[in-house]
Amino acid sequence: MKKRYIIPIVISVLMLAVNIVSRFSRQFSDFYVQKIFPQISGIVSHISGLFPFSVGEVMIIAGILLVVIGLPLFLIMLLVRKDKRRRTAGIFACTFLWVFTFIWTTETLNCFVMYHCTPFSERYFGKGSERSDEQLTQLYAMLVDEADRLAEQVPRDENDRFILTCDYNKEAKETMKRTGMKYPQLKGYYPTAKKIRFSYFMSQSNLLGIYFPFSLESNYNKDMVSTNYPSTICHEYAHLKGIIQEDEANFISFIANVESENIEFRYSGYLNALEYVHNEIYEQNITSAYGITDKISDKVSKDWFRFMPDDYWEKNKDKEIIPTETVSTVSDAAIDTNIRLNGRDDGIKAYSHVVNLLPDYYFSDNK
Repeated sequence: MKKRYIIPIVISVLMLAVNIVSRFSRQFSDFYVQKIFPQISGIVSHISGLFPFSVGEVMIIAGILLVVIGLPLFLIMLLVRKDKRRRTAGIFACTFLWVFTFIWTTETLNCFVMYHCTPFSERYFGKGSERSDEQLTQLYAMLVDEADRLAEQVPRDENDRFILTCDYNKEAKETMKRTGMKYPQLKGYYPTAKKIRFSYFMSQSNLLGIYFPFSLESNYNKDMVSTNYPSTICHEYAHLKGIIQEDEANFISFIANVESENIEFRYSGYLNALEYVHNEIYEQNITSAYGITDKISDKVSKDWFRFMPDDYWEKNKDKEIIPTETVSTVSDAAIDTNIRLNGRDDGIKAYSHVVNLLPDYYFSDNK
């Protein structure tokens, strides 16, 4: 075999070994996340940060074009170049092998290994205890009170809805760095978060932000209501620091937001957490907490559970190539499968399990 085949095969086998070891050794995963990944993340994020556009998005588009154009081209060349079919097949096989190796390597080093390290919450708050209905009720009341208070102070539009007016990219980086002073894993460089150009597809997929392991960037849906930007960007920043679990990233985003010096960030953080806790209260049928919902102010009621602008889907109907319901279903299934394959039996529900971590922030001595 030639080197162009041997090298990617060896790398792929090595990455398989890394995946296996990380699944059976938390000590190995912890060492990697604390000592090795920060170096990789810092270097790659600096490089991808030099570009004003999302490098990861460009890679995804290039990959799609490679499949859409490359496969038909390959078949045509096999028919046309009858005397060179073996060479043609070799070129395409080599290309596929290197692309696969790149994806497998970046996913392993910048994603898969981190699923098996000690969770952020456990490192800094301990393992915690089972959440009681009383504790969740108390948490719900605290979040409602704080959201109601801040709702009176944040800027609003002509419809009396919360609007974001601050330099959110600057504040997101600053508040994450301040949070890193308390929780060392979050220390280090943060690149400027980037808007996804083709955000309509993200909207169809119900995605607010996305972390690309290939380019180590923080990306967000530019079409969503901008008041989601603070919690979304900080969530994606958490991934850049080796916190890959979605509930953990939500937890860090909450801490960074509510401890921000900017009132708009604080309000955004409380709104996001309040939505998760509210849903948990009603899913678990904690009737003792229902009365707290009546205390939610009209201003908060206008602001929470907003993803896209009110007229978004009507205005962008012409962009729908694949039905939104289909895209949403496939996206949820893909995310759910990926999370389960990496050891989380709760799958896509992992996002909402931030509710189990929030009490650590309020009721732990390590706050």
